[in-house]
Amino acid sequence: MLTNRQLFLLHLGQTSPAPLMLEIEKAEGVYLFGTKGEKYIDLISGVSVSNTGHRHPKVVKAIKDQVDAYLHLMVYGEIIQSPQVKYAERLASILPRNLGCCYFVNSGSEAIEGALKLAKRFTVRSRIIYFTNSYHGSTHAALSIQGSETYRNAFRPLLPDTWEIAFNDFESLNIIDEKTACVVIEPVQAEAGVIYPAKGYLEEIRKRCSETGSLLVFDEVQTGFGRTGKMFAIDRFGVVPDILVLAKALGGGMPLGAFLSSHEIMSSLISNPPLGHITTFGGHPVCCAAGLASMEVIIDEKLVSGCESKSAILRKELIHPLISEIRGEGLLLAVQLPKPEFVNYMISHAPEHGLILDYFLFCPGAFRIAPPLIISNNEISDACSRLKVLLDEAAKNVKSQ
Repeated sequence: MLTNRQLFLLHLGQTSPAPLMLEIEKAEGVYLFGTKGEKYIDLISGVSVSNTGHRHPKVVKAIKDQVDAYLHLMVYGEIIQSPQVKYAERLASILPRNLGCCYFVNSGSEAIEGALKLAKRFTVRSRIIYFTNSYHGSTHAALSIQGSETYRNAFRPLLPDTWEIAFNDFESLNIIDEKTACVVIEPVQAEAGVIYPAKGYLEEIRKRCSETGSLLVFDEVQTGFGRTGKMFAIDRFGVVPDILVLAKALGGGMPLGAFLSSHEIMSSLISNPPLGHITTFGGHPVCCAAGLASMEVIIDEKLVSGCESKSAILRKELIHPLISEIRGEGLLLAVQLPKPEFVNYMISHAPEHGLILDYFLFCPGAFRIAPPLIISNNEISDACSRLKVLLDEAAKNVKSQ
């Protein structure tokens, strides 16, 4: 009989030549548990998904309660479903007024696709501006505005009339003109290695978009729901987009994405043609119930305000000769090492030290730290102690190779 490891390689489409190949039996809080009793501290939250940890009791209860009521009923937008309505209303209550209309989908990539269609439909323009080292997903249109030729060249031709400019380059913003449908930006570039905007940069983009009638799209798929020490990057930078894209932590561990805008802009998808954007499973009632419960946990347990103090502890304790810099705010951090070989060693050997780490797509010299926001001070200290042992090991072994 084949093992699960063998079946995994045989029957599941693979994303890389060397998957991590950990078999997880259970997850709880900030921990993942293997089939042979292994225990790992999750320092990446499934890439900024599990902000309230794994299997938070209130999220699990919301899921079970909704399963007892109903699952899928009808394609999105045709039947009033209480979990969708309640979650959309709650999101509107904590976001700027012009982001009060929500369209639920299944993922971040699909939310980007919807946002691009919405911008083109509303402005009746085709040009899309995006940024070097940006990441917005890997579906066709999302890939077309990915700021890395490495990942998209093999799939050309891509969406036409997309224009790449350098992040934090003020002069390049002159390209935003009356032909521009939208500017799509991560307010904090995650996969670039947690790069923050220069002072006044987002404000200048907002100004240019307002002057030219172009729509500003914020991709907060990774920064949303407290990850940077504010509920949203909108709160940190004080710049409000025309369209906001959310996913990952939006679903509380369940698959959910959304793009939000004003009623005026969103109504562009209603007619000419009708069904301008459609999804079968978007806003699945179980996912919406889980997401709403997770967001209430973040608010009720004040996880956002605690995020920065936990970040400070991590920075204070994670000091090592190999670390040249820790970038970021809150609990979305990039730990910079001298060269990619050290990062490769850290990630591949982390499970041996009871840790789960991950790469950044466009920053090979740094590894990601983005644990669940519920992580305790003691768990941070434990993780830092393990990381320093692993860094010592990397310093010894990588140099000797």
